[in-house]
Amino acid sequence: MRIDINRISLAGLLVALGIIYGDIGTSPLYVFKAIVGDKPVSDLLVIGGISCIIWTLTLQTTIKYVILTLRADNKGEGGIFSLYALVRRHAKWAVIFGMIGGAALLADGIITPPITVTSAIEGLRTLEVFKDLSQWTIVKIVLTIISGLFIVQQFGTVSIGKLFGPIMLIWFSMLGILGMSHIADDLSVFKAFSPHYAIQLLITYPHGFMILGAVFLCTTGAEALYSDLGHCGKGNIRLSWIFVKCCLILNYLGQGAWLLTQRGQIIPKDQNPFFTIMPEWFVIFGVLIATLASIIASQALISGSFTLISEAMRLNLWPKLKINYPTEMRGQLYIPGINTMLFVGCVAIVLIFKESSAMEAAYGLSITICMLMTSCLFAFYLYTRRVRLSLILIYLIIYFTIEFSFLFANLVKFMHGGYVTVIVAGILFLVMIVWFKSRKIKNRYVEFVRLEDHLPVIQELSNDTTIPKYATHLVYMSSADNPKEIEHKIIYSILNKKPKRADIYWFVHVDVVDEPYLSEYSVQTIIPNEVIRVEFRLGFKVEQRINLMFRMVVEDMVRNKEVNITSRYESLSKNNVVGDFQFIVMEKFLSHDNDLPLYERLVMRMYFFLKKISLSEERGFGLDSSYVTIEKYPLVVAPVTNLQLRRIIHS
Repeated sequence: MRIDINRISLAGLLVALGIIYGDIGTSPLYVFKAIVGDKPVSDLLVIGGISCIIWTLTLQTTIKYVILTLRADNKGEGGIFSLYALVRRHAKWAVIFGMIGGAALLADGIITPPITVTSAIEGLRTLEVFKDLSQWTIVKIVLTIISGLFIVQQFGTVSIGKLFGPIMLIWFSMLGILGMSHIADDLSVFKAFSPHYAIQLLITYPHGFMILGAVFLCTTGAEALYSDLGHCGKGNIRLSWIFVKCCLILNYLGQGAWLLTQRGQIIPKDQNPFFTIMPEWFVIFGVLIATLASIIASQALISGSFTLISEAMRLNLWPKLKINYPTEMRGQLYIPGINTMLFVGCVAIVLIFKESSAMEAAYGLSITICMLMTSCLFAFYLYTRRVRLSLILIYLIIYFTIEFSFLFANLVKFMHGGYVTVIVAGILFLVMIVWFKSRKIKNRYVEFVRLEDHLPVIQELSNDTTIPKYATHLVYMSSADNPKEIEHKIIYSILNKKPKRADIYWFVHVDVVDEPYLSEYSVQTIIPNEVIRVEFRLGFKVEQRINLMFRMVVEDMVRNKEVNITSRYESLSKNNVVGDFQFIVMEKFLSHDNDLPLYERLVMRMYFFLKKISLSEERGFGLDSSYVTIEKYPLVVAPVTNLQLRRIIHS
């Protein structure tokens, strides 16, 4: 049954609970534990900490993301690359914000599964029978769960995905009930609704400002609200958030009220307030539900990473990788290379940090950067929609103040493990910038010529029976946006390299547009039954299956009697045998005849290294390799001009 995401429904609300609230919903597992740390429990620390959490969830998650950023939907799709696609027509430089934000979001995906699963399993120590459970045993359990999670990705998650909503409903209900059962322990926790206590904590508590680094963990999943807009719909997200936020705040209040009964004490490192507020008989069930919730949170982040990379590939910000579609469900995909990268990263995080408390020190730094990039792109989006400059300025002042405060507080984490996610984000950003910059350098070389100037000689070649026929239909992939132009290298391939005689020459161009799921084409018959141009306009979320799409176009043209694809060989023609189709794909290699500056030389070397480990051109376009000829041609982006050569004349 397909759910209409644009309509608020019970099914839609359950889907929203199951898909987008995993990260932010599992934050009570570790937020208060990180705030209190090894500090003595005091009224200011607890009440000020809860106040910071409430106002962070209100200002950052509710107002910025749920109310404001969700307005920037790209035909129903959200996320940092969808936001970039909305503004890129107006500002090419906005790509840098998209790349930094995308890299930071991916890096965050490497630490979210380890911290949530480890926090949940560590809860077993709350039980008397497991209180001596060694950290190495916990690490082995966590690695087993994470390994299983990544193994099942290749099969798709539609069947188990149906359980996500009900499980998360149980999880949030449990959070709310547990919180309410302890609020009466100390009703002074209600003071936390006043921002006065948050400000007082940050200003007067020793190193109080640094506590923001721990507070920030309560909102790390806010970016997922926007990224999963296309799966859930604006209305379902906004309505379900009311329930989610109430349950989260109730749980934080309950944890805080219990902590206030421990005034002056230092909470042992292996004791988590989240599990301590549970009745002893319920702990085993609580750990089980927390583990399931952490698996769902990890699953949502892994799926989000696949979507993010597929969008980056369509926008030419990432090398082409193999994408599998394990189910028929729209938007569900699996990228083996990214799955392996995330798995290796998660395992490394678990083995390096071992304890959730150590992971807290590394968590949050990269996602702060992503949120800052979203703020920049959204402000520019508002500008393109002619929103008053004064309102945009107010937005930027408020959210730059909040997010730079979180960033500075999180910078303390750099030496305590934050460097891991920053290095990962840096490597991912380097891949994006190399892929993007190399395309700019290559475009300097691409020479376009007017197609009409070469049509007479192509026509003559097609009718020249002295030259062996190369194919009945010869199909070239062209990058020319202007339908009246063609790459010089294609003309060279047809006429000069080894003349390629064909009955019909097809020039196919793929234009990736800002609309996510657009899938349309246009046909321009330049010379009937001899030269035809086909242009596909595909959204940045549409898989480029050009082999299949081109066949559909040809079949449609045959039905409309726009083209005759029957073989022109006499014996085949009278029996209505369809002629063969041959695709020509141009593959570039870096010529030695280049004189590039050092920076550009490094960029191009990294580009060709990435090209070796990414999908080939024909597989990137979804072409059947049995019908494809690869032609290599040298990429001369900066011809050598200072070569001195003197001729010697012999007498």
